[in-house]
Amino acid sequence: MVRPGNPDHGRHPPIHLGGIGISHDRYPTRDHHPFNLEILQNTSRLIFSSPVTFFAGENGSGKSTLLRGICLSCGIHIWESERRRRLEPNRYEGRLHEAIDVQWSSQGVPGAFFASEIFRDFSQALDEFAAADPGFLRYFGGRSLVSQSHGQSIMSYFRSRCRIEGLYLLDEPETALSPRSQIQLLRILAGACRGGGAQFIIASHSPILLSCPGALIYSFDGDAVEPISYEETDHYRVYHDFMLDRNRYLAGP
Repeated sequence: MVRPGNPDHGRHPPIHLGGIGISHDRYPTRDHHPFNLEILQNTSRLIFSSPVTFFAGENGSGKSTLLRGICLSCGIHIWESERRRRLEPNRYEGRLHEAIDVQWSSQGVPGAFFASEIFRDFSQALDEFAAADPGFLRYFGGRSLVSQSHGQSIMSYFRSRCRIEGLYLLDEPETALSPRSQIQLLRILAGACRGGGAQFIIASHSPILLSCPGALIYSFDGDAVEPISYEETDHYRVYHDFMLDRNRYLAGP
């Protein structure tokens, strides 16, 4: 993926993707998901001012949906197998990217999308490539990803691939990671904020990852997508209060 931009990005942490716009006038419908999500109807623009941006919010709030839309609008391939037939098919489900405009602010960089539930598809495709050219694996820790546990293979991917300059979109990367592994990923993200050359946009529920110093957090829990501080996130508050008095939570809602 090659994009025009400012070649002078070595003096500070690079922002490859400066922002996005959501053009509501290009919505093909407002009655079907994801175009019926009020939070996306009320959001017109997001600015990415940090090398690490988080999308935080409850399940179903639109975080992953917008992340995938950004991915496709950037021309980044999603390595997933063909979807199975569904009881209630939605022909609009994968079309949000058609209404998203991207603003590049840096020179051309490679891009990658990660989601835990489709990572096995990517790992198997990589193994097929490596059967013809084992050199493919040097970008992913030097070992077959399918020969490792799910969590180990994910961390091999992050430690190797995500240190290369590029744009990385991660959908709930903490899903298969232990707290210690999440801290390892947090260190990679903190390195990006110090100028490692990688930019991340991440949908996450993890209070460990959300604590990344210098990261920008967008909340999806309001009427529109808005920036929020770490301590204001519901993820931080729930974990913080639970640790202080877990018996109160066990007693009921």
